[in-house]
Amino acid sequence: MNARAIVRNLASFALAGVFLYLAFRDTDFASLWSTMLQADLGWVLSLVPIVVLSHWIRAVRWRYLLMPFKERPSYRNMFSAVMLGYAVNNILPRVGEVVRGVVIGKLEQISRSSAFGTVVIERILDFLTFSFLVGATVSIYPSAIDPFVDDPAAWRPIFLAASIGAVVVFFFLFIKLEALVTFVSRYRHRFPMGAGERIGRILDSFVSGLSVAHLRRTWPMVLGWSLAMWFFYALGLYVPFFMFDSIAALNLGFGEAVVLLVISSVAWALPAPGAMGTYHSFLTIAMVKLYGADPTAALGLSVITHEVGYVLVMAIGAYYYVADHGRVGSMTSNESSSSGS
Repeated sequence: MNARAIVRNLASFALAGVFLYLAFRDTDFASLWSTMLQADLGWVLSLVPIVVLSHWIRAVRWRYLLMPFKERPSYRNMFSAVMLGYAVNNILPRVGEVVRGVVIGKLEQISRSSAFGTVVIERILDFLTFSFLVGATVSIYPSAIDPFVDDPAAWRPIFLAASIGAVVVFFFLFIKLEALVTFVSRYRHRFPMGAGERIGRILDSFVSGLSVAHLRRTWPMVLGWSLAMWFFYALGLYVPFFMFDSIAALNLGFGEAVVLLVISSVAWALPAPGAMGTYHSFLTIAMVKLYGADPTAALGLSVITHEVGYVLVMAIGAYYYVADHGRVGSMTSNESSSSGS
């Protein structure tokens, strides 16, 4: 690990530490623990299939993006790569995306650059969906940003314009990404110390991964699975409303869960390991300020929902690491030997 990576990771841990402090400062931990023990176990356990299914759906959607390079990628291998990537992201933010591309490339014998290309496409799809949700949320629930800005009336049109602009920009980037990468590759000869040839090979292969964007026949399925995935993400915030009597009494609906999904997605986008601290802070503030939830119950809900998801990802990721480590590890070693020769 180079110095830049070490600094980046230390900054991520520091960010998590700051937000953990903000989320738990002035907390009566005895009261928090007592409140969490009152959570309805049935509703807590119902999160397990919702979380697992949302990750499975992501794997299925990704499978459609990979079909140009492998006619029928294994569902099991797709899910393995997704969960390993998430598990790594819980420790080292952003590194999991690289791991995901490497793992599926090895397990399915797909070019690593092509796999990375589909990961990029997937993230653009996510950002497009998120930007649309931000715009829709600010339009339908204009008070959603109130807890986070000093002058909501002034910021509301800015958020709306930014979300619309992001949708336009990323949609254009999405349909023109192959051309952009091709343009960059034309200037590879300017890279020093012979790096241009290697970068050129990577970019050429990467372009082949991006060409999946032009396979129109997959769009209905990709769109359908994208909607299903975000539905289950929202469901994972709607179901917890019933864990605590004080929150259930607020009669919050699925629309409120979507608002919390948008807010918590911002927390997940920040480079804190596993959204540690950022998720707890954002979700608690939103529930208290927007819906008048009891602060202790809101914090307890954020802890339970985060830890259920975190533990599941780490447990499933650990299982697939053990199950696939021999195959992936041996192939990685072979590739390293070949590269060094």
